Amino acid sequence: MALKNQVQLITYPDSLGGDLKSLNQVLNAHFTDIFTGGVHILPPFPSSGDRGFAPMTYLEIEPAFGTWEDVRAIGERFDVLVDLMVNHISQKSEYFQDFLQNGRDSQYADLFLTLDKLWPDGEPVQEDIDKMFLRRPRPYSTFTIQKNGEQEKVWTTFGKTDPSEQIDLDIQSEMTKELLAAFFRNFSKNNVKIVRLDAVGYVIKKLGTSCFFVEPDIYGFLDWIMDLAKSHNIELLPEVHAHYSIQFKLAERGYWIYDFVLPYRILATLVTRSGGALADYLRNRPSNQFTMLDCHDGIPIIPDLDDLFDTNEARTVVEKCLQRGANLSLILGEEHKAPDGFDVHQINGTYYSVLGCDDDAYLAARAIQFFAPGIPQVYYVGLLAGENKNERVSQTGDGREINRHNYTVEEIGQSLDKDVVQRLLQLIRFRNQYDAFNGEFKVMDTSEEIKMRWKKGDTACELFVDLRTMRSVIQYTDENGSLAEYIV
Repeated sequence: MALKNQVQLITYPDSLGGDLKSLNQVLNAHFTDIFTGGVHILPPFPSSGDRGFAPMTYLEIEPAFGTWEDVRAIGERFDVLVDLMVNHISQKSEYFQDFLQNGRDSQYADLFLTLDKLWPDGEPVQEDIDKMFLRRPRPYSTFTIQKNGEQEKVWTTFGKTDPSEQIDLDIQSEMTKELLAAFFRNFSKNNVKIVRLDAVGYVIKKLGTSCFFVEPDIYGFLDWIMDLAKSHNIELLPEVHAHYSIQFKLAERGYWIYDFVLPYRILATLVTRSGGALADYLRNRPSNQFTMLDCHDGIPIIPDLDDLFDTNEARTVVEKCLQRGANLSLILGEEHKAPDGFDVHQINGTYYSVLGCDDDAYLAARAIQFFAPGIPQVYYVGLLAGENKNERVSQTGDGREINRHNYTVEEIGQSLDKDVVQRLLQLIRFRNQYDAFNGEFKVMDTSEEIKMRWKKGDTACELFVDLRTMRSVIQYTDENGSLAEYIV
């Protein structure tokens, strides 16, 4: 299938009305002409944690959310995107639970990376570990096999507990490839059109390397899984949180990537009221990207923007966001901090709140996002111009919960009455329907004003954002060939 160059929604399965049935009803009642690009449903599968990102299987839907029939129903009208945590699976999965019971005698033993697959005697070598990009103090966990009491060390890239909740898959194993193939068959059968490969940068484990985005090995895996996806008419979106140069390598090879630079770059432009850095970035970035301002995580800075941002500017932006109620995710490893000690990994807050709940500034941000080449995604909280919610942050200790409010059907109706939301919907309709967005893009020299232009044949549209007043205007050629103006 070809991806539609139109706006997509990002939402949890239970965040717009409570479950998948309600999500479908809300989409059909309010957004049939809004999310014509598709709907990204954050993991609706049975999971043991991390709000769905520790899945136990991809063959079932979490009963509290609904069934595959509900996903198929959404897919009748909207292209559905789901996540595949291709690097790991939950410790609570039937696959690893069988391994915990039976060890090497388990029918699923070869799914996992026992350490003897890397070190001949199964004992980790610290010199090798020192070269790795670690997400926890050590890249493995030790488990006791119930059948015989033996200790087994298996690879675990992620996880806040010890032993980890998330168990890495051995993507070199034929058994793992067969399991992934089964997941794709199931996706295809249930109207899934796009799959995001979460944590794909970690799938290659090779001694002597960082074990992160190991070249050229990573491309062999990506080419294999791309062929698998194509055989089911499914598009792939690799997700890699890393220095932007790694993303650009994927884009050069024809893969869709996420623009993790744009959210901060637009925020900094509107906070500092200076557009030069944004214009430079827009001129030099690949166009085969998914764009966003907000998502279930925070607004990235380090490592995604390393050497693309000024730390003095970033401190100003961060301080403004904190004043507006945001919180921060910090970089822990000294080696990844900026030379002057700046250590912000992500800014956690709703995009509407970090812009001071200023309707014009928020619409300016969305207009810039929609004019940037790529497929735009709008997170459900951003769609409804949601503000920071700290109750769940206090309850869970997870700062990202500030931007994960679950809306009742009544709250959705109330939000749709807000002027800023209606203006956003009008802007999305323009982005979806105006054909010039399938043409040629240009960004003009700018300082106190952002100027972006699309042209295709006799149609053209131009965005002007006044950074002093935050007023955004779109001039475009209408169906009669006349110049028309639209105040965002």
